[in-house]
Amino acid sequence: MGRGKIEIKRIENSSNRQVTYSKRKNGILKKAKEISVLCDAQVSLIIFGASGKMHEYISPSTTLIDILDRYQRASGKTLWDAKHENLSNEIDRLKKENDSMQIELRHLKGEDITSLNYKELMALEDALENGLNGVREKKAMIF
Repeated sequence: MGRGKIEIKRIENSSNRQVTYSKRKNGILKKAKEISVLCDAQVSLIIFGASGKMHEYISPSTTLIDILDRYQRASGKTLWDAKHENLSNEIDRLKKENDSMQIELRHLKGEDITSLNYKELMALEDALENGLNGVREKKAMIF
């Protein structure tokens, strides 16, 4: 006995709609994996459900960036613009700033200070003295 054809339209019953979504989502993810393995195709699939939850499949040894770049070249559609490039530059700048702050924090903890010169050690000592004075003042206010 075969399956009956259904009319392709929105399912009104939310419970039935969720069950259908789950089954079809699993089916399309399975098909993406199968075509990737059987045909050695690069596949990228992204599904956003009504709840906003994301499900994805990306072929092994493939990155989403590679797929999106190939799509952009093949279709001629621009996915990345100057705004995204600026965000990428901002992320790089923040990573460098974070690294610098991590080093400074290690210095404040007394770790990895052998590489500091005399002026840097004096500045570190002054910063620690100021911090210690602030802690002592706060402690005095509490007691």
